[in-house]
Amino acid sequence: MQDSSTSTAHKPIKKVVVAGGGTAGWMAAALLQKVLHKEVEIELVESEDIGIVGVGEATIPPIQTFNQFLGVDEKEFLRETNGTIKLAIKFDNWKKQGDSYFHTFGAPGANLGFCNFQHYWLRAHHQGLTQSLWDFDINYLCCKSEVFNKINTQNPVYEVPYAYHFDSALYGRYLRKRAEKGGVKRTEGIIEHIQTDNETGYIQSLQLSNGTQIQGDLFIDCTGTRALLIQQTLGVEYEDWSNLLPANTALAVQTERFDKTLPYTRSIAHKAGWQWRIPLTHRNGNGIVFCSDYLSDEEAEQTLLGNLASAPVNDLRKISFKTGRTQKQWHKNVIAVGLSSGFLEPLESTSIHLIQSAIVRLLKLFPHQGIKQSAIDLYNEESKVEYETIRDFIVLHYVVNERDDSDFWHDMRALKLPHRLQQKIDVFKEVGTIFNDQHDIFRDASWLQVMMGQGIMPQDYHPAANVLPEQQLMDTMAKIATAKQQPMTQMLPHDEFIKKYVGV
Repeated sequence: MQDSSTSTAHKPIKKVVVAGGGTAGWMAAALLQKVLHKEVEIELVESEDIGIVGVGEATIPPIQTFNQFLGVDEKEFLRETNGTIKLAIKFDNWKKQGDSYFHTFGAPGANLGFCNFQHYWLRAHHQGLTQSLWDFDINYLCCKSEVFNKINTQNPVYEVPYAYHFDSALYGRYLRKRAEKGGVKRTEGIIEHIQTDNETGYIQSLQLSNGTQIQGDLFIDCTGTRALLIQQTLGVEYEDWSNLLPANTALAVQTERFDKTLPYTRSIAHKAGWQWRIPLTHRNGNGIVFCSDYLSDEEAEQTLLGNLASAPVNDLRKISFKTGRTQKQWHKNVIAVGLSSGFLEPLESTSIHLIQSAIVRLLKLFPHQGIKQSAIDLYNEESKVEYETIRDFIVLHYVVNERDDSDFWHDMRALKLPHRLQQKIDVFKEVGTIFNDQHDIFRDASWLQVMMGQGIMPQDYHPAANVLPEQQLMDTMAKIATAKQQPMTQMLPHDEFIKKYVGV
């Protein structure tokens, strides 16, 4: 427990030191600089000699808010990062081999009253409706036709929510350029020693290998899985979630771009894991995530290389990891951001969002006049819930499978689930309802698409869906389906949109 009576704890925060660069470090530095401006000095320490993981190339829609707040021009951003539009993730072979479904950023249907759209769809389905739930989702319709355009509308029925695919290394460099222009000081060097206060245990300074001492009041640990400050120096333990998500290795490789650039990520399930395929304007990002207990590196390499749709342009890179989270993501005067705060496999493209939310959370609780335990406790509580709800959403994909081709998929079906996840599955299966958790970044439509995509069909629907007479319900469903088709006349092939909008 921090001794808040000490002068160190009450010391006003005048300087923030970001330890480590990459996507996490420069996102942190850029946003801190934008919000705090000249109130706080910001210095980032990184070394060109230390590599970054750099496979987080797919995002979710809140990245738009982050960029907009920084004042980033979207066209410039897409040009600088070789970016493309992401409308969804297509999941192949997850339910069973040969099956596929989309988890889009859209929401099917429209608001029809007290209960959610899926209840009306379920009733109509029982009455003979042949259209799938996804046929009422513009994002899905765009993915199916491989098209996109920006629609200027205030009507939620016509909205097309989107995120991006981009080169994360280029994104880090882009943010570095903006942050340094805004006043962030960058120092090149390798952290060799960390000086702590004997009385409080707070970090006082970082000593670099060239002897430079960098002092600070608050430290952001962006040192990746090494967690040099939060774990190695302050001794915060790591909570291992391998019992729920046993994958522990990834192989990554870049390949030539396709003739047509898809507006969605591919996630292709294999014997003991899954393969990602992320389209950029100059290349594709590819990799396989697997569990070494079920698959050797050699077998995983053969699986990945045997399922590439274009030629490799570099050598395979191996990434070892342990799924879980740092138990206290803010401890004393250190906040862990990025991989130092935990690791969740990139199945739902959450790694960059977790960086974003960690920085935003810190800024909301920023300890201007000194670090207070109440702020630390709230930060850690919200971070814990956020990590756990994302973990549970990822586990959902694995546990609800019907594959019979390997021990891996059989064992994943037999997992003992966290209570909250089991409750979500049971409630949806029995009454067709989804309930939200406060800090869950995935809303109703996401849980709905994955549960139904994985084969869970609710046994019942809400009685409010019976209010409409049968013919009126079917007519209403037809009108919504027609409305969802309306923006499609304005859509362009994805590559054509990128070329016209971005100029690449």
